[in-house]
Amino acid sequence: MSSDLLVDLGEDPATAQLGQLKLSTIEDQQWPPDESGLSKSETDVSQDFVAGSPHLPWDHPFYDIARHQIIEVAGDDNFGRKVIVFNACRMPPQHQLDHHKLLMYLKGTLDQYVESDYTLIYFHHGLTSENKPSLGWLRDAYREFDRKYKKNIKALYIVHPTMFIKTLLFLFKPLISFKFGRKINYVSYLSELEAVVKCDQLLIPARVTEYDNKLRAALKPSTQPPASPPHSPPLPHQ
Repeated sequence: MSSDLLVDLGEDPATAQLGQLKLSTIEDQQWPPDESGLSKSETDVSQDFVAGSPHLPWDHPFYDIARHQIIEVAGDDNFGRKVIVFNACRMPPQHQLDHHKLLMYLKGTLDQYVESDYTLIYFHHGLTSENKPSLGWLRDAYREFDRKYKKNIKALYIVHPTMFIKTLLFLFKPLISFKFGRKINYVSYLSELEAVVKCDQLLIPARVTEYDNKLRAALKPSTQPPASPPHSPPLPHQ
């Protein structure tokens, strides 16, 4: 079954690596070494850290991450839960982003809300082979996000999912608890989010909105009126 899912991924060399993962031995993989590390001062979230804010002072350890607005706090959802947004399209090319610091920044943001119920929304559109994190980063994320972060997350919404993200979750399925798996939701169109949160408060990137409009336009029937059927002469008894 997994081989069928990977058929459409062959054109992406980075994605093709997923097919080489062994579900039962994922912890034994020879993951690539981390290219950079953080000092203790960088891993400690300072008191003036504003979760998900792009307006950190230029000398803040996480300024270079926050300025991209990859991670944002977008108020509360319709159920009063804090909403954390991850925008894949705002991730710069791999060589321009310290993914380890990005992981620490995400943890620092979540740390301020994990004691209460919260919702995570991931906008997948815009993730490409140029800005896609390495498998090593995914390994680190898998290890870092323990029960502390999973306990009170009430829902993870993956907006505009592709075959890549579905395959990734399929490969990691043996590592995901049944309880957490039930919290993962695929969202095909932005309008579907309205049942959970007001989209206006999410500050959705223009690229994501444009992509959503294209998807919806592709579903609309042609606006051209149907051709009139050819007229036939009336039957004798008419």
